[in-house]
Formats: sequence, C-alpha cells, structure tokens
Amino acid sequence: MKTLKFIPLLLLFVLVSCSSVRVNSDYDKNASFDSYKTYAYHKNGIDKVEISDLDKKRILRSIDEVMAGKGFTKSDTNPDLLINFFTKEREQVDVNQFNAGWGYGWGWGWNPWMWGGGTSVYRYAEGTLTIDFIDNKKKELVWQGIGEGTLTKNTTKKDENIKEFVTKILALYPPAQSEKK
Repeated sequence: MKTLKFIPLLLLFVLVSCSSVRVNSDYDKNASFDSYKTYAYHKNGIDKVEISDLDKKRILRSIDEVMAGKGFTKSDTNPDLLINFFTKEREQVDVNQFNAGWGYGWGWGWNPWMWGGGTSVYRYAEGTLTIDFIDNKKKELVWQGIGEGTLTKNTTKKDENIKEFVTKILALYPPAQSEKK
C-alpha cells in the first residue's frame, strides 16, 4: 500500500523535473517600462545570428505573437524598443554507469536482476536564446531575458520548441513592480 502512495509523488517529480526551458532575466532598474509601447527589430544584430533563416523566422514570429499579446505595436518608424536576439548551441553528454550485482536492489548482497551492468550514453543539444530590449532613444540595453533548454532536430517540433522558449522568456517582461523597488 505504501508503494501505491509513493507512485503519484514519483510521477509528479518526473513531470516537474522535465521542464524543458529554464529562464531568467535582468533589467535596468531605472528604466520606465510603462512608457514602452512600440518595438522594431535590430536588423543588423539579427542578421549576425548564426542560425538558419527558417529558425530566425520562427523566433521573430513567436516574438511578434507574444508582444502583440502584451499590447505592443510593431513600428518601423521611431519605435520605443529595439529587439535583438542571440543563440548558442552546445552538445551535452549524459553518462550513466551501473554495476553488476553489488549494492543494488533490496538490501546488501547478491541481486540476480542486476547482472551484466553497463554504461549508457545519451547525447543531446542544449541551446540558449537571449532576447535583448534596447531603449531606442537612449540606445541602451534595458531588459534581457535568457532561456536555456533542450533543442530538437525534429522539424515538426521546432515551431513548438521555439515558441515555448520565447513565451517563457517574455513572460518575465516587464519586471514585476515589486522587483523594481
């Protein structure tokens, strides 16, 4: 009976620990975030990002959707904010090693289910997306959001993956009033 009570707790832990995007942000505490209503992209910066044009379009589309949901208007003539982004990708390797028969199972001693042992290696790509908001009048960085998580090569999942990154990062904008004090 104790095992049955433990299973839902274990499932909850597995679901919580599988969060695919970790985010944080930093900002200028003197910036007047309430005054920003319009935005445009920092074309020179975005042109330098070394990812495919298709992925750039995915990121830009996702930013547009989130910003519209926050009440911002895209403007090519004298916008309040310029938005830029950067990406970084790195290969991660997880190595798990388990021994044959000793110290595992129920209690000390021999365990017939653990003979063989071995090592498993899991390789995956982890990426970082950094989104910068620049005050267009002052030409100063006023907010930066960073998201890190597992990337997918599956083209049908890329839209979903990129949208999750952008949505979770921009959920931190604008900083909460209590944070600004």
